[in-house]
Amino acid sequence: MSESLRYQTLIESARKADPPCCAVAHPCDASSLGSAVEAAQIGLFRPVLIGPQSRIKKVAQENNLDISGLELIDTPHSHASADLAVECVQSAQASLLMKGSLHTDELMHSVIKHKGGLRTERRISHVFIMDVPNYDELLFITDAAVNIFPDLETKADIIQNAIDLHLGLGLGTPRVAILSAVEQVTSKIPSTIEAAALCKMADRGQIQGGDLDGPLALDNAISPEAARIKGINSSVAGRAQILVVPDLEAGNMLAKNLTFLGGASAAGVVLGGKVPIVLTSRADSGSTKLASCAVASLYADHLIRQQLALATGADNE
Repeated sequence: MSESLRYQTLIESARKADPPCCAVAHPCDASSLGSAVEAAQIGLFRPVLIGPQSRIKKVAQENNLDISGLELIDTPHSHASADLAVECVQSAQASLLMKGSLHTDELMHSVIKHKGGLRTERRISHVFIMDVPNYDELLFITDAAVNIFPDLETKADIIQNAIDLHLGLGLGTPRVAILSAVEQVTSKIPSTIEAAALCKMADRGQIQGGDLDGPLALDNAISPEAARIKGINSSVAGRAQILVVPDLEAGNMLAKNLTFLGGASAAGVVLGGKVPIVLTSRADSGSTKLASCAVASLYADHLIRQQLALATGADNE
């Protein structure tokens, strides 16, 4: 399936759900404001634009973007934009969050710190939802953007976040490959030991909802032939849907390698907080930006339904 069709499937699925409200923090350039406006036009979400009113209106005018029907909340600067966007989520006015033209660190500081932020008991992590040419399905890569050198417990949360997203998007039980340089456990490479421990944690129910295998080298995680040659027999080897990298450096290089050398597209979302967070880049294509919005919108809808089901169940007890 081509990039446009794979991402279009996500976009069309999101359009069928009730569009959630999205707090857009500081959309003061054409890229971020244009993405929010287009997402609103096709019904992915209802954006609330939070930032300096004069700057947003100027960007809209200069780029022929119609924001006349969108709610606009004036703030003096990017710090205030980030804080107010987080407050909109905290007060249940919005059920997802989107980064505008401010730095990612600035937004995440508000997410983590501002009056309690949006943190849960789960560590926050990032997932790339990648459309890779010549691969049969979407490929999740985590974590390549938030956690630099995650320890074992953090990796467990990173994996659970990705599994929950895969399930929440209706993609079924995911096959999760925990990557290292080799497929054998060795004390010389600590990530192989952590991979083995994570698989045992899944066996004990500490990680739920996915089929895990690791350590696996990249080739035998995604190539059936490589897995066959190495004699690795598992439900995951050669056909992984989620790739869990040892650290941010490895994940960032893998994602960018696939993007710039392999022709892949990389939508992305931040998970583990109270709501999904859309992080788009000015370098992203239009379809990739919309796919990121669609993924966050679909997952926000899933979380809302999940919360309603829990509330209904509690009321019935």
